[in-house]
Amino acid sequence: MTRVVAMFAGCLLAASVAGAQGPPQGPVGTAVAFQRGYAQLKNNIIASAEKMSDADYFFKPTGDIRGYGQLWAHVADAQFGQCSGPKGVANPRQGQPSFETLTTKAEIVKALADSFAFCDDVFSSLTDESAAQMISNGRGGQQSRAAALLGVVTHGSEMYGIGTVYLRLKGLIPPSTELFMGRGRGGPGGGRRGDGRQ
Repeated sequence: MTRVVAMFAGCLLAASVAGAQGPPQGPVGTAVAFQRGYAQLKNNIIASAEKMSDADYFFKPTGDIRGYGQLWAHVADAQFGQCSGPKGVANPRQGQPSFETLTTKAEIVKALADSFAFCDDVFSSLTDESAAQMISNGRGGQQSRAAALLGVVTHGSEMYGIGTVYLRLKGLIPPSTELFMGRGRGGPGGGRRGDGRQ
């Protein structure tokens, strides 16, 4: 398990360094790598949730998958569950209806923001020592805090990747690509629409 966490922390570090405006200041351990990865994920998901128009918010590329807004509602549901164990508190949404039953963009954007607010302090207070502490995490049983938080980042990243397809199908550029286009490949306009990047 320690090897898996260390490998993931290395991947997070590489991604955060590549996405950072400048070189990292000082040594970067597990906690800082998780914090940077989470911050980037949070920015991408919130921007994605806000980007799609109200009219297209429940768009489905095919009838048998979640609508666009339901992707972010699912992330909100998951994050309340995923962050409760590492925080050492009960899931405040336990027994309540899924956010996927919400019917407006505004409701889903708020639910998503609330879920990030719930997770923020567990990431911001993370240290290399607390990352290694064993916790009880519901269905996951005993695991390190870092292993539990890995679920937040990996699940959110998966949903963000799926969401980029919905955005592209509606002719919109995903937030991470906009960031790349703004400062990559020679600055503004450096990345081209349809160049294969998310």
